[in-house]
Formats: sequence, structure tokens, C-alpha cells
Amino acid sequence: MTVEDREITRPRAQATRPDVRLERVTKRFDDVVAVDDVSLAVEHGSFFAMLGPSGCGKTTTLRMIGGFEQPTAGAIYLGDREVTGLPPYRRDVNTVFQSYALFPHLSIFENVAFGLRRKGLRGVQLRGRVERILELVELGGYGRRKPRQLSGGQQQRVALARALVLKPSVLLLDEPLGALDAKLRKYLQADLHALQREVGITFIYVTHDQEEALTMSDRLAVMDDGRVAQVGSPTEVYEQPATAYVADFLGVANLVAATGEHGSNGRRQVHLGDFLLDAVGDGPAGPVKLVIRPERVRVSPGEPSGPNCVPAMVERVVYVGATTQVHVRLPGGEAIQALTANHDGRPEWPAGTPVGVTLPADALRALPA
Repeated sequence: MTVEDREITRPRAQATRPDVRLERVTKRFDDVVAVDDVSLAVEHGSFFAMLGPSGCGKTTTLRMIGGFEQPTAGAIYLGDREVTGLPPYRRDVNTVFQSYALFPHLSIFENVAFGLRRKGLRGVQLRGRVERILELVELGGYGRRKPRQLSGGQQQRVALARALVLKPSVLLLDEPLGALDAKLRKYLQADLHALQREVGITFIYVTHDQEEALTMSDRLAVMDDGRVAQVGSPTEVYEQPATAYVADFLGVANLVAATGEHGSNGRRQVHLGDFLLDAVGDGPAGPVKLVIRPERVRVSPGEPSGPNCVPAMVERVVYVGATTQVHVRLPGGEAIQALTANHDGRPEWPAGTPVGVTLPADALRALPA
């Protein structure tokens, strides 16, 4: 690898300081609070996702990091430098939007070279930088084509190349796969994650797609109504949701009302109707929401047996290819679903079949109601 190659595919972090830090950032538009007292730290060389429904404040937060919006209150740092109030061109970041905004009259080469030319780069050095980044995004040999001659996925790669060729310390991505079909999005999710690993640049990725956030990010923030509901690794946020909102938004979750006894050391007991179950979670006694993922629910025919097993009645069975959804009704009227892998054929249980439903204690979380 040459010196110039190392400039683009820079090594991953040795420093531990955050590349981006938000301290109590708030953004108001007239009477509307779009971002409400948000504090975040994004580590150097990481892939960080901001996830949430439309209107939750994730894109506004990204735009404030990029300098396209200014916070009403709070401070934004890039590395050790406060950039609050600075315009985009004075921040060492670049942005890829859902609309790729390629210049239709310019070739792919010139689209990627545009920012370098504005910085005064010319000749062999410019050509080398552009050709190397096009190879990196698997578009080597496409330099003479125009954007209209490329597919949507290839245009997305051009937009990435144009942003990465400037070697920003942070790359901001605002739902860049949103305009692509589902199959291509899935393919490019893995592609984008591999690219981030190769270049070692910090990516901050905004999406409303839970699968994108789970499969690509090192850490993610789930946002709700302008606030950060939870930050953690995909595994932590999915398996240990802090609130019922996070559990319900991130993937599929069974949410059941129950009454909890006082818990300590992460363990507690809960009353689900007439049944006393073991669960995970601290907190005071009183109303709780029980959360369990469908893939952790076990359904067996006949009478319930074993710890944390309750009787139920099958309502319907839905075949979805590699797995089967089993929808059951608990004695108190609560509806939950289990997801079983079709290793040895799908379960054939007609509606009304009595079954036992096991809710493993380590997978059953009691959250404040």
C-alpha cells in the first residue's frame, strides 16, 4: 500500500477521545422543540446510528453536527474543538444525503473530483486520489460515465466517494439508502459497513430502519420526541431495552401488563394474572410492562410444565419461510407471539389448541409502566 493509499484508508482509532460530542443540545423552531437537551459522545472510528420514527429529532441532530442548523442551546464539539455556530465549510465533516445531488452534466470522475478542485488540487495528485477512491467503492473504470448511466446503488457509491475523497474526520449519512429497493438496500448495508471498516472514518448514520441500525452500527441511539431514549450497542439495546418505547420500536416485542414486586440485583418477581414469574429488572413494586422477544418465547403442546411456564391457547399459526409465527392468548386475555425456526417442519396447531408457553426469566424484562 502506498502513502497515498494510507491517506484514504487511514488506520482505525488509537485515540480514545470522541470524534463528536454533544453537550445538552436543544433546538427549537418557534414553539416546537425538535431536539430536547441531548448529550451524546461518538467514539473515533466507530459506526454510530441514530434511530427513530419521523419527527423524533434525529435528522435535526445530524444537521446541527454538520452545521446546517445551529442549536438554540448547548455545545457541539468535533474532537477537542467546539464548532457551535460555525458554518459547514469550517467543520471537518462531510454529508451524504438521501438525494445524492450528483451533477448530471459532469462525469463520475468530475463529480468525485469537484471538492478536490475547489481545494486547489490538480494534475496527477488529483487523478490519483479520485481513481483510488473509485476503486475503493468498486467503481473503478466508471469515471467517464454520467450519473444517468448508473444504477441507484452505483449513484449512491459515487456520492460516498465524493464525500470520502476529501478525507473528513466524520462522515454524516442522512438515510442514504432510503431511495433504493429492499433487496439492494440489504446488499448495500453490508457493503457500507465494510467500507467504514476499511477507511476507519467515523460514520454517523440516521435511519428509521431498525434492521439497518442493528446490522451496521457499533453503537446506536434510539430517539423519542427529541430526546435520547437509550444509547448502547445493538445487542444491549435490543436485548436490554431501557423502556417499553425502545422495546416496541426496535424490532418485534411482546408487551404485557403485569404487577411487579420490589427487585434488587437485577432480579424480581412479577404477577401475570394468577401466575408468579421470575423476571429481569430492578425497581419498585407496582405496575410494570413485561417485555420478551418472540424468538425467546417457547411453545409446547399440552399442559404447562417447568419454571415460568403458563397455559395458553393457539389463535393462529403463520408460516413465514424459515420461521413460523405462533400467536397465542394467555389466560388473562393477553396476546403474544412466538417465533420458531422451521428446522423439522412447521408446527401444525389448529386454532384452539391448548399449549404451554415458557417465558425464560433471563429474557423476560420488567420495565416501568
